[in-house]
Amino acid sequence: MQRSYLPGILAMAAVVVASNILVQFLLGDWLTWGAFTYPIAFLVTDLMNRLYGPSAARRVVFSGFVVGVICSLVGTQVMLEFGPAVTLRIALGSGTAFLVAQLLDVAIFDRLRNGTWWRAPLASTVIGSSIDTALFFTIAFSASLSFIEPANDVSWAGDVLPILGVGGPAPLWVSLAVADWMVKLSLALIALIPFRLLVASLGKGPQKTV
Repeated sequence: MQRSYLPGILAMAAVVVASNILVQFLLGDWLTWGAFTYPIAFLVTDLMNRLYGPSAARRVVFSGFVVGVICSLVGTQVMLEFGPAVTLRIALGSGTAFLVAQLLDVAIFDRLRNGTWWRAPLASTVIGSSIDTALFFTIAFSASLSFIEPANDVSWAGDVLPILGVGGPAPLWVSLAVADWMVKLSLALIALIPFRLLVASLGKGPQKTV
């Protein structure tokens, strides 16, 4: 492993650990504080991709996945009022969403890397974030996948309510997903600022697929 990859790996690990902790703390009716730290993972991946190429970015992604698995294992041993902090469905949803979305981000970024500077990070993050949200909330809370963990009662997530309290009727988990997705989209735009500044400071990086 090249030493230059280490900051990216450490940054990704910090984001994953922080998000796993902060997701336990609610913010309003639809969000947790983890919703604001987790999207930084896409910024880390995109910076590594721009500076060192897709191979380096994938290494950082796999490192983050391993850290996430460890966090999930620890979470299964932490008992809260209604059961473990991390259930099988949450662990499966989190791991699947992270790996699929981040690897898709790497592929899309690399495909667009030679275009306008903002195109690759914005497109890859928006698409990756959307896939991440859809996979996680569906696997973790959709009633159609209750067979994954029958003993885990997530019927509360199926309560039909107006989306975000103002839209049409839908299961509660859909509102949670929409709120999470909106935060990700907002941060995808904001993240263009540090992306631009850091790339300008550290160098443009490789222009060809690795």
